[in-house]
Amino acid sequence: MPTVVLGVTGCIGAYKACEVLRELQKRSVEVRVVMTANAARFVSPMTLEALSRAPVFIDQFALGESSDIQHISLADAAELLLVAPATANTLGKFAHGIADDALSTLFTATKAPVLVAPAMNVNMFESPAVVENMELLRARGVAFVDPGSGYLACGWLGKGRLAEVNDIVEAAMRVLARRKDLAAETIVVSAGPTVEDLDPVRFVSNRSSGKMGYRLAEAARDRGARVVLVSGPTSLAKPHGVEHVAVRSAQEMQTAILAHAEAATVVAMAAAVSDYRPASAGAQKLKKADGGLRVEMVRTPDILRSLGTAKGSRFLIGFAAETENVLESARRKRLEKNADLMVANDVSSPAAVFGNEESAAILIDARGETAVARGSKRVLADRIWDRVLELKAARG
Repeated sequence: MPTVVLGVTGCIGAYKACEVLRELQKRSVEVRVVMTANAARFVSPMTLEALSRAPVFIDQFALGESSDIQHISLADAAELLLVAPATANTLGKFAHGIADDALSTLFTATKAPVLVAPAMNVNMFESPAVVENMELLRARGVAFVDPGSGYLACGWLGKGRLAEVNDIVEAAMRVLARRKDLAAETIVVSAGPTVEDLDPVRFVSNRSSGKMGYRLAEAARDRGARVVLVSGPTSLAKPHGVEHVAVRSAQEMQTAILAHAEAATVVAMAAAVSDYRPASAGAQKLKKADGGLRVEMVRTPDILRSLGTAKGSRFLIGFAAETENVLESARRKRLEKNADLMVANDVSSPAAVFGNEESAAILIDARGETAVARGSKRVLADRIWDRVLELKAARG
């Protein structure tokens, strides 16, 4: 029976922790509860103690039943730390190593996977500090169950409502089920844009933020894989526990990918590699002049095709970002590039995809097509790895 430590923090959504606890128990999970002092203002520790049939940890200075130090013993016992709901204050503590109460101290002590379900006002959820804290936590391996949109307790409409209980519980069960299922894999992931210089000041690039590739790398790492992330220029934090290789141009990306692919069992080409580059880059800044400017462009290396040509037993994942005829183009690309799996994205509305934490996709392989509804890119990443394991198992 797996053990989940359920962290509860001080917001109106705390009452749903009782439902989360009961649903986990129905799935044969042992649940231990740790609360912040403010959480006790919203739901009684006695209630959670009665439901969990175990003492609730709320005072970090209180010894356990066997005179053990609870934030250490519980951190050791946890196979998953699930924090639902998580306030902005708690996210800030987690991100910056502040350990001044039972929950934040336990968080710093545990080696277990951490799953967080934030809940707060929409303005708080979208504030730069909270966004940055969540990005830092993701880079370190914390997974999130995104909040829902709708009518909030404060009377506002927007994103910030605690996710539905079933969504939280199912996410927790997926984390428990996926522990180390990619431990046998060495995975190379490409991410971000490439940049092709026109002169010392200007360059040609694209809208890619790198988030999809980074989420793929983080999900694979959390599932036990050795991961090499080859990344073009992005503003994202480098994922902890992942070998990070920074590149700039398509040529640099090809060199890095091919070098690391030799030892890889899976390569995922999530990067938006420039198809063309200026034929030559000026040594000096191009000066403004009357009339237009013509720039000769030449093809860059087709990295996915190169990998497909010399694939061997390696599993190859490609991405097809299309604005029209999405499925037809992705199907054709999978066959032409000899990819085992193609992830098709409709990018006809760039703002809905590039730089966003959400995406939808269709996974295309030789056995069929699987639609993944719009949701977080981390969820999509896990669905991709689930499909990779299914296809590798079918291959034998």
